[in-house]
Amino acid sequence: MGKTIRQLSEEFNLSKQAINQRINSINGFRSKHTYKVKNHLEIDNQGVKMLANFDKQKRQERQPNRQAENDKDKNIDQILLKQLDVKDQQIANLQQALDQQQKLQIATVTENHRLKEHIRKLSGLLEPSSASQQQQSNDKDDTLSNSSNASHSKGKNDKQNHVVDEKQKRMHKNKPNKSWWHFW
Repeated sequence: MGKTIRQLSEEFNLSKQAINQRINSINGFRSKHTYKVKNHLEIDNQGVKMLANFDKQKRQERQPNRQAENDKDKNIDQILLKQLDVKDQQIANLQQALDQQQKLQIATVTENHRLKEHIRKLSGLLEPSSASQQQQSNDKDDTLSNSSNASHSKGKNDKQNHVVDEKQKRMHKNKPNKSWWHFW
């Protein structure tokens, strides 16, 4: 004869709800292996064997599922590794481009400094030439003023005229240079 759900729960050390879950999880179990006796449900011997081997059967069913999941995980891992390799290459390319940009920027800054120094040297060369031009024009003014002074005061000696010329030269040397290239 068959066994009731209460007897099976005591035999398997499971609750009645766990036995009912096992019965419900097996397709067609109720229609094939259960029958009603008075007010309770009984399970035939073949159904009892199926419920006893339920854990083994579930493990066997899970095994292929686990293998499929493992294969799927391996595929995903391989895809992710390929993506990481691509990202690593992209990062390396970006790093190389950044290094090139920094080298170009350093070269540009160096070239700018070199050009500024060159401009300073050129402006330094222009200033003395402009100062010499100013000195020549000052000398002309001095000679004109000296000749006019000589015509006005023929009685003064050459030492006094020479002292005046030196003072005027000093004044012109102390004057700040206000040429437009001086600001470069």
